[in-house]
Amino acid sequence: MAVARKEVWRTALVLFLGQLVSLLLAVVSFTSSLIAIRGVDTPLTQSFFTYVSLTLVYGAVFLFRRQKLLVPWYWYLALAIVDVQGNYLVVKAYQYTSITSATLLDCWTIPWVIILTWFALGTRYSIAQFLGAATCVAGLGLVLLSDAWDSTGGKKPLLGDMLVIAGTFFYAFSNVGEEFCVKKKDRVEVLAMLGLFGTLVSVGEISVFERKDLEAVKWSATMVALFAGFAIASALFYSVVPFVLKLGGATLFNLSLLTSDMWAIIIRVFYYRQKVDWLYYLAFGVEAIGLVTYSVYDASSTKTDLVDDAGYEALTEDTSETLGSGERGQECPPAP
Repeated sequence: MAVARKEVWRTALVLFLGQLVSLLLAVVSFTSSLIAIRGVDTPLTQSFFTYVSLTLVYGAVFLFRRQKLLVPWYWYLALAIVDVQGNYLVVKAYQYTSITSATLLDCWTIPWVIILTWFALGTRYSIAQFLGAATCVAGLGLVLLSDAWDSTGGKKPLLGDMLVIAGTFFYAFSNVGEEFCVKKKDRVEVLAMLGLFGTLVSVGEISVFERKDLEAVKWSATMVALFAGFAIASALFYSVVPFVLKLGGATLFNLSLLTSDMWAIIIRVFYYRQKVDWLYYLAFGVEAIGLVTYSVYDASSTKTDLVDDAGYEALTEDTSETLGSGERGQECPPAP
């Protein structure tokens, strides 16, 4: 009886965290769209505050522990570079496309991850997973088709869609890299170092590419609140995702993100008072089928998620030299 009750509470916690992740992603998308509508084009600066938040919180915990890095620092630098580029492209997309398109197209990360892990890590996927990913791509193709003639989806919807797709490509690299690091079983180190190097990379790119745009921003209480909301929601998203993957696995994570697409549709209809093309709903349904198919078989046919923590082994500078071996495909679980 006690075991059953414990399982019920655990399931409730997993469902709550999954929907929290979905809501946080919707808030990130919403604040990005509001900032873009006000004519502010500073995607690097928005991400900068997110990385600073991660550094302050998790960096403090990491320093308090006084432990040495379990993963060489240059891995975190590489991870931060691709993560910053992914955030830049996706946030930039809100200047051109709608919140619904951006959130739906985020699922392009799945086929990119399959391709990368297949060739780089030796991970093998079932036919059902390929079918699920292909179904997702078909649904995303409907989004592109809708944006081709939708005049209310942004000033240059197809350009924005392409930016999102390019951003998911970098997200896929970031995910695979984060998978590689998270197996250390020390999520505090991963988030602290991602925050630190993400901050440094952002500062460097802002000084080169975004300084004039940042100087042109007309700061107000509303604008400060939007930047703060984006940073807080993003930092919380980064923080909660590992726990969702740990407790519920990739299945619940993917299905939770699917509900963020519905949040985006609700925001567009009721806040922006914009009509959503019927193809968006069809795309959502097709995408849901693809995600369910992929996620169900992901839990059973691959060993690349965070649920299987017991299979992780510590990585040192010596063992990192053996990554080219045949065991490489078992070392990296999917990350958010």
